[in-house]
Amino acid sequence: MLLLSCVLTGTALPVLAEPAETAEVESRQDAVIVHGRGLELIGAAGAASEGVVGYADFEDRPLSRVGELVEVIPGAVATQHSGEGKANQYFLRGFNLDHGTDFSASFDGVPVNLRTHGHGQGYLDLNFVIPEIVERVDYWKGPYRAFNGDFSAAGAAGYQTYDALDRPFAEISAGENGYLRGVTAGAIEAGPNTRLLLAAETLAYDGPWDLDQDLQKLNGFAKLVHETGNWRLEGSASAYDSSWNATDQVPLRAVQSGQIGRFGVIDPDLGGETHRYGLTGHARYSHADGAETNLLAYFVDYELSLFSDFTYFLEDPVNGDEFEQFDSRSYYGGSVRHQRDLSDRVKLRAGLDVRQDDISDVGLFRTAARERLSSVRQDSVTETSLSGWAEAEIAFSDRLRLTAGLRGDYYEADVDARSLPANSGTADDTLLSPSLALAWRAADGVELYANYGQGLHSNDVRGATITIDPASGDPASQVPILVRAEGGEIGARLERGSFKASVALFTLDLDSELVFVGDAGTTEANDASSRTGIETNLFWQPTEWLVADLSAAWTDSEFDIPGNATEIPGAVKEVIGGGFVARFDPWTFSGRLRHFGGAPLVEDGSLDADDTSVVNFAANVDWRNATFGIELLNAFNSKDEDITYFYESQLAGEGSPVEDIHFHPVEPRQLRFSVRYNF
Repeated sequence: MLLLSCVLTGTALPVLAEPAETAEVESRQDAVIVHGRGLELIGAAGAASEGVVGYADFEDRPLSRVGELVEVIPGAVATQHSGEGKANQYFLRGFNLDHGTDFSASFDGVPVNLRTHGHGQGYLDLNFVIPEIVERVDYWKGPYRAFNGDFSAAGAAGYQTYDALDRPFAEISAGENGYLRGVTAGAIEAGPNTRLLLAAETLAYDGPWDLDQDLQKLNGFAKLVHETGNWRLEGSASAYDSSWNATDQVPLRAVQSGQIGRFGVIDPDLGGETHRYGLTGHARYSHADGAETNLLAYFVDYELSLFSDFTYFLEDPVNGDEFEQFDSRSYYGGSVRHQRDLSDRVKLRAGLDVRQDDISDVGLFRTAARERLSSVRQDSVTETSLSGWAEAEIAFSDRLRLTAGLRGDYYEADVDARSLPANSGTADDTLLSPSLALAWRAADGVELYANYGQGLHSNDVRGATITIDPASGDPASQVPILVRAEGGEIGARLERGSFKASVALFTLDLDSELVFVGDAGTTEANDASSRTGIETNLFWQPTEWLVADLSAAWTDSEFDIPGNATEIPGAVKEVIGGGFVARFDPWTFSGRLRHFGGAPLVEDGSLDADDTSVVNFAANVDWRNATFGIELLNAFNSKDEDITYFYESQLAGEGSPVEDIHFHPVEPRQLRFSVRYNF
């Protein structure tokens, strides 16, 4: 949920069909702070569940990890079951999104989700993002927009960075459990109509775990913007490197017996290392007739080596069940976007996207003490996609708008199964996805919405060429590359002065979810699924110094088995988020509540995960050019779980497998202090 705001030059920033270029930013002392939740979206938003987030609110929002930038989206939850260097686990609209499947994200237009990934399809790692340079987050839910493609069935988010900061700054933060973070950023005038933004971040953190996490993270970012005539040209570079130890989820019986503590570890050799280096070029041309064309090109080099152990001695009583998932790739592509007004009442938007992933090495290996013992599967993959889309927005009157869209996706893949050549081959798939949206301003300050759309997520393409299960040697069934999603939504938006509210009732169906399982090196067929839910969001600014917000979502999720609908394990039923920001110059105080629960752990619904509730507080004070801050995370020292699973495992000394709860706890209460100097 978003206590968010945009620092603007006095004009409201509307939500558009696609993220617009951001406005020039004045100094905070002179600017008008317009809270994103308080923007007037009637007449601009295409659905009740669309929105925009600006930096000035999550600037004051206590964040325990960068992945919580996803939680600025109402109803979204980001958790962690392993070390902080690994991608978070996400939940939205009744989806256990694992590390990104069915939720897509882009960073300055560049897709972040990784397909045919060594750990999980759609792997979404936001650890390379430096929060202080994110100017806005545009978000959409459901498959209702033609420009949102792969992995966006549940939702999509676009993170956009500042062109320049009002003042350069340097900040250092320190806290319990070995937490130490430094970040600096600033912009310079590099020439006529040319600005250069530079930012760097370093982070070290051991965490509360019995095994020190030893997180070591480095981030760098540079962005050059030049404007000349009708052209706006932008180039950026980013670099991210991280290594860590991990305390994965642990079995409840080991804690109850006293074998380990709540923050203990079973296998001390887990963790990983990763890097992401990216280059981006963007050009925008403003036509004389008001039309606009955007060109984007990008290149990303990526690698991950991840060691995990979820079952201990279940599969291998001698060496244990530790395994490594490895992924080394470069991916590159581009897009063309064009929008124009065909008349006073008709707007046209269209685009073309192309992407290729050259995956030089993706594999699953049996290991002990981080040393490879054998290969379960090792492949090289080339995956290419071409997508085209168009949307027409028709205003029948000043109060009634219709948007019709169509998207087409073509995927092809070439798999070289180096460890088992029988699983090599080529595959391709095609899918068309229509969408339709209706917005009616029923009265001043009230707009009603109806949305329908089809979307998709892709499967790991190795599942489309497989013939032999690499783990068992049994014959394996092939799966399609693309899986269709179909959804509908009705909603309403109310805007009455400083009070804003929206509500949406939605349904979302997925075809049979046939997926490649990275943890096993084979495919797994799930039944079709359906989800029905309701979301509501409230924003209130009763005075200039106080802003409050609240969001709540409830979703019912089931597998569609004829005559026997069953629960979807891990599908969170309810999410509540809320908070406040109070400013008494020079002081600022904020607080956030984060609650989620109701997730079944087994398909028959006989066992549910306990609810999780965490409250964070923050305060800061400005003094001359410095800002001093304090954060109290998990203020009430909740002993809830960040994530919970139920499955079989076997500890050393146990004679047979045991079905048990496996959990990763919420980190205990801790203090963090910060000092920022504005140059």
